[in-house]
Amino acid sequence: MKHISIANTGLVAPNIILGCMRIYDLSLPEIDRLVKTALEQGINFFDHADIYGNGRCETLFSQAIGMNSRLREQMIIQSKCGIRSRKSYYDASKEHILESVDGILQRLQTDYLDLLLLHRPDALMEPEEVAEAFVTLHDAGKVKHFGVSNLHPMQIELLKKYLSLPLVVNQLQYSVVHTPMIDEGLAVNMLIDQAVDRTGHILDYCRLNDLTIQAWSPFQKGFFEGPFFQNPACADLIAALNKYGEQYGLDVTASTVAWISRHPANIQTILGTTKPERLIAAGKGSDVPMTRQEWYAIYKAAGNMVP
Repeated sequence: MKHISIANTGLVAPNIILGCMRIYDLSLPEIDRLVKTALEQGINFFDHADIYGNGRCETLFSQAIGMNSRLREQMIIQSKCGIRSRKSYYDASKEHILESVDGILQRLQTDYLDLLLLHRPDALMEPEEVAEAFVTLHDAGKVKHFGVSNLHPMQIELLKKYLSLPLVVNQLQYSVVHTPMIDEGLAVNMLIDQAVDRTGHILDYCRLNDLTIQAWSPFQKGFFEGPFFQNPACADLIAALNKYGEQYGLDVTASTVAWISRHPANIQTILGTTKPERLIAAGKGSDVPMTRQEWYAIYKAAGNMVP
């Protein structure tokens, strides 16, 4: 298992994260087995959000494993807040952030979060309030470090103007079939769709500012189109990933993780599987070498152009 250092935190973390968004459909024994499998594989980083199952995922997580101080010390736990309800509205107010964290801690049965992320950009965000909330939480020992999710560079800069604490991660959608933050950098000054700046050059920005990128939906095509390896339109990509994986005994998911992990930005991959065997299989791609030629071949097989 490859590990990375998250700048300004002292945390040395695996480059694989277990995302807990879908565990609300599992039984407590199933969740316990999933979490224990992750820990056995060296995956001790767990991603939550108060909106996942409307808090139920956090409650089930702590109940299933019988959260205690010994277990807690083995884990890096992050959660997110700011979505009041799905497709309704966002709330980055001081009051909501503080209230959300208290609920998160209660449901997870822990005294602190290693990381708290703002889940989505709130168009009505008042950065002064966010800064006050972060300081309050940090000083109370409730949150050690802070980050964001799905924010572009200027939104982060606006926050940083008021923050006294560093932002250390940015959680972004990224997979071999969702690469806008790669595409724009390869097609500079070209009059083609691939050259359109859709991210504010967020990849380079995060590298320049020591924000670790966490890739969500690493196997999804589009937003809710399902896993790409079940899509007949991705036959060339699947063939390329299988060809690469053959030499290391990797399946398509592990080859995808290896492709994400190859980027020198040290991107963490969030695995949202609820199946222990899939977690083990995909995690095998954490630290498998990939040449530039192989990386670009897979990128092109996904339908992208290398000018």
